[in-house]
Amino acid sequence: MPKSFGVQVGIVGKPNTGKSTFFAAVTLQDVKIAPYPFTTIEPNVGIGYVKVKCVCEELGVRDNPVNSFCVKGWRFAPIELIDVAGLVPDAWQGRGLGNRFLDHLRRADALIHVVDASGSTDAEGRPVEPGSYDPLKDVEFLERELDMWIFEMLEREWKRFAMSVEATGAKLDEEIYRRLSGLEVNRDAISEAIEAADLVGKKPSLWSAEDILRFVRETRIRAKPMIIAANKADMPSSKANVERMREKLKNRYFVIPTSAEAELALRKASAAGLIKYVPGDKDFEVLGKLSAKQEMALEYIRKNVLETWGSTGVQDAINSTVLEVLGYVAVFPVADDQKLTDSEGRVLPEIYLMKRGSTARDLAYAVHSDLGDKFIAAVDVKTKKRIGASSPLYHRMVLRVIAGR
Repeated sequence: MPKSFGVQVGIVGKPNTGKSTFFAAVTLQDVKIAPYPFTTIEPNVGIGYVKVKCVCEELGVRDNPVNSFCVKGWRFAPIELIDVAGLVPDAWQGRGLGNRFLDHLRRADALIHVVDASGSTDAEGRPVEPGSYDPLKDVEFLERELDMWIFEMLEREWKRFAMSVEATGAKLDEEIYRRLSGLEVNRDAISEAIEAADLVGKKPSLWSAEDILRFVRETRIRAKPMIIAANKADMPSSKANVERMREKLKNRYFVIPTSAEAELALRKASAAGLIKYVPGDKDFEVLGKLSAKQEMALEYIRKNVLETWGSTGVQDAINSTVLEVLGYVAVFPVADDQKLTDSEGRVLPEIYLMKRGSTARDLAYAVHSDLGDKFIAAVDVKTKKRIGASSPLYHRMVLRVIAGR
């Protein structure tokens, strides 16, 4: 049964890239933010939101959100964010905070890699002349750290494991799946990785270290998909780097220019009633009286971030991760398909994030196990059609489940 309302995204990167600022901007949760390595020791865990066009305006109703909130026709669906300690080269060998960092990522469904696009921090996260460090190196190094972390888990006692699989005739993908179960990787991904690594039919006892590492890379791509948040995008040295990263990585990752500092400033100003701003918007409206300093800061953000990139990129990074990379769809369940209410009369109270390919019965189980067990049929509220248990869900679907007693 697919997960719903439980999407977990890890925010990763080397120290001093703006990773914790990104987390604070998304969650408005106080975290330690400072320009030196290992500001974050234990992971910060908070709630972020996926921004989805609500169906309230389309259906001509005023909604009463319960598990989410709606602003100007946009519904914000919650997800869990995990901001972990900054990663330094050879963390997989225990350097820096090493394996403690990596272990915090086990339950993440996907990763947002916050990279300093300005090139003003070296491989260790120390400040250097802007533009003097190549941010592409950070992408390569994080891939290696994750690969070596998984490789170590798998390579230990590989020969004994391989011989056992061959002796018992067990299915290789199933046994590897069990061995890597702590990574939240599914069995289909293991099978796909074996095929992509060109290892189908090769006895595991004959796999070389290079074979295992190739398989691990393919597994990591599927188990921990990632986008690149090219942060500090407002700095002069960033634009060329963002364009180069997009070109070099276009077949592997979404590269989204971000300014976490700008997003944090806008959200704080909005919370203080100084501006009207909805996360992900391309502009803001001034509401209150600003000091000269505040006015200057907001105008800088408007010119160097919003007008240059179209938004701060932070909300785009969250949305791209969940809706595009992970492939979730947002669904609105209701108990009454005429009034669009739940059993308590609240209009469109809930939104569920469901993995693409999930069915009407899957949503029923996500709402309540009894609803899934007693599922009879469902009604697609938009089309007014009655659908079966195996009917696939689509993005922004409104669904009423019909269940027995």
